[in-house]
Amino acid sequence: MCTDALEVEPGLFIRGFTPPLKLADYKLVAFDMDSTLINIECIDEVADIAGRRAEVAAITEAAMRGEISDYKESLQRRLALLRGVPVAALESVYAERLRFNPGVETFVAACRSGGLRTLLVSGGFTFFSDRVQSRLQIDTARANVLHIEDGRLSGRLLPQAWGDVVDGAEKRRTLLAVADQLGITPAQTIAVGDGAND
Repeated sequence: MCTDALEVEPGLFIRGFTPPLKLADYKLVAFDMDSTLINIECIDEVADIAGRRAEVAAITEAAMRGEISDYKESLQRRLALLRGVPVAALESVYAERLRFNPGVETFVAACRSGGLRTLLVSGGFTFFSDRVQSRLQIDTARANVLHIEDGRLSGRLLPQAWGDVVDGAEKRRTLLAVADQLGITPAQTIAVGDGAND
């Protein structure tokens, strides 16, 4: 927990602003996906279906706590454990386990109706983020792209023009790039997340 954070409700901390806040002061809101917009860590749920939950979750939790400082390394380790998992497992996670957290749909809609542009920037996977983006009508999204061979996870990611892994640095870079494209300052942005990678 940060010492400069304001606890507005038990367990809910906000930092990096000067009260009072007015929605009109902001032009862009960026959201993490896993355990922020949605109720699960997708990689842990896929691992559960594959019988590897404990191993993958232990790496996820250590990364979220900042104990593994290299997100790319932690993600590569988790993905390697999922090599050979069928894409049907991802479909099952999406259909049966993924739900929006309470208030998310209302909050995102309020941001959009308040004139804010919306950005989903996730260390998760486009398999899920593309669907979440569509359902919430989020303007822009960036996430990791799974490499799939013969309907199964290869245990790797596909490199993209912007890089190979969405980690904390890429999230920051994406937020700042979108702000620059919109002609706004970082002070006119809001970032919403739940972990050390956010």
